[in-house]
Amino acid sequence: MPGPGPTIADIARAAEVSTATVSHALNGTGRLADGTRRRVREVAAGLGYGSRRGPRTRTLGLAVTTYAGSAWDFVGIAYYSRLLTAATSAAHAHGYALTTLPADRGGEPLWHTLAVDGMLLLDSPAGDPVLRALRARGLPLVFDGRPADPWPSDIWVDNDHATTTREVLDHLATSGARRVALQSGYGREFYTGAVTSAYEQWCARRGADPLVIPFDPDDRAGHAFDGAFGAPVRPDAVYCVYDPGGRQALAAAARHGIRTPHDLLLVCASEDPSYARNDPPVTTVTLEPERIAVRAVSALVALIESGQAEPPGQLTVPAGLRVRASSLPPDMY
Repeated sequence: MPGPGPTIADIARAAEVSTATVSHALNGTGRLADGTRRRVREVAAGLGYGSRRGPRTRTLGLAVTTYAGSAWDFVGIAYYSRLLTAATSAAHAHGYALTTLPADRGGEPLWHTLAVDGMLLLDSPAGDPVLRALRARGLPLVFDGRPADPWPSDIWVDNDHATTTREVLDHLATSGARRVALQSGYGREFYTGAVTSAYEQWCARRGADPLVIPFDPDDRAGHAFDGAFGAPVRPDAVYCVYDPGGRQALAAAARHGIRTPHDLLLVCASEDPSYARNDPPVTTVTLEPERIAVRAVSALVALIESGQAEPPGQLTVPAGLRVRASSLPPDMY
């Protein structure tokens, strides 16, 4: 059934102003700048202030908001591509359409008027303007990846990144690695922070100095590795947490005359099947995007249709380590 429209507090959160400012703007009182008054009224209208929420649309929305406002092609990344395909199929199985929003529309008024029954948010970072707008509308939400500041009622589907990171690092150590570097540190989403923290803790337990190599999606030649690969004491293993990272590491290694796996063991978190066809085949971590999509869509539909889904908190999908020649001892290659 249609629910109540937004309150003044909802409008204040969405417009990022005080409730007093909202009251003045809507009532034509107070000393407000014309731009502020106009923006508050636009947000109020977009939220449907004074009305009731409309009927069901049988449509779910999906947005990747970790770099909201940037025109980046997340569909071209294997993880998101596979998740979107699985989420669409899962939505259709429940009798819903699925609308996918472009990354460069983050924080626009679009989010105040989008006609959907609920939203899936992928990799929502701290201060996410899209999340603020959707919360103000009171739309049902389910997250892929832990939100930066979860509410007690929030539901998210994710991997156990700390456990997965330890598994990868222990595997590299078993294969003979003594100085493992991590390529990370680009995004502000929970995934990046969780993996980096687990890596630093693993190094501390072993009395090793952590070496975090910054990731740049445009660094196809892997120049970020040059300092580490050219140092007198270089890393003998690398764990790349982003999809293109393995290719960047291989490009840099070739430039420095470093052979994989003889001189450098390599693992990359990726769903890209081309890593399995590389020479040598590259060990990958799969975050199981299809399973995450099905779990998230099912939870969102339950939330929409019954007002409750599974208990709040994390719904965990185990990640998988696909061991190939790049992370095995050279005598096994």
